[in-house]
Amino acid sequence: MNLKDYIADIPDFPKPGILFRDITPLMGDGDAFKEACDLMVNFAKEVKADLVVGPESRGFIFGCPVSFAMNIGFVPVRKPGKLPRDTVSYRYDLEYGSNELHIHKDGIKKGQRVLIVDDLLATGGTVEATIRLVEELGGEVVGCAFLVELSDLKGRDLLKGYNIFTILTY
Repeated sequence: MNLKDYIADIPDFPKPGILFRDITPLMGDGDAFKEACDLMVNFAKEVKADLVVGPESRGFIFGCPVSFAMNIGFVPVRKPGKLPRDTVSYRYDLEYGSNELHIHKDGIKKGQRVLIVDDLLATGGTVEATIRLVEELGGEVVGCAFLVELSDLKGRDLLKGYNIFTILTY
């Protein structure tokens, strides 16, 4: 199955000059969505993950089916004010401004083998912040899995030393 057939190219979204890769057609097709999740599950098995972590919100969409198929837990990483218990946070800079992510303090046990799952690897800032949170809590990041990688944005440069798996590269 060619999963690129299920990605819609939307020119000039969200602003002129940007070619947006819309993954919702893939998510809306049961066979394509299952294929993408199965590929991530295979990677999770290869790295012997015992926990999946996914950043808000599309990391939830792909991370939860992977954790379910593996019969392992899923831990969300969220924006400020979205998690109800004690959290640790990581603040990082964007081109214009900053962002902050949170994870429950008790979400990861020391030594757990963590797979980070998200829909997109672009500049790498979100996944780098997620890695920092996992490691602060004592987890071992054994891999990062993405549906799409935008290689021209060089997100891999921030993730040197980590095992990166992407299904589609543009």
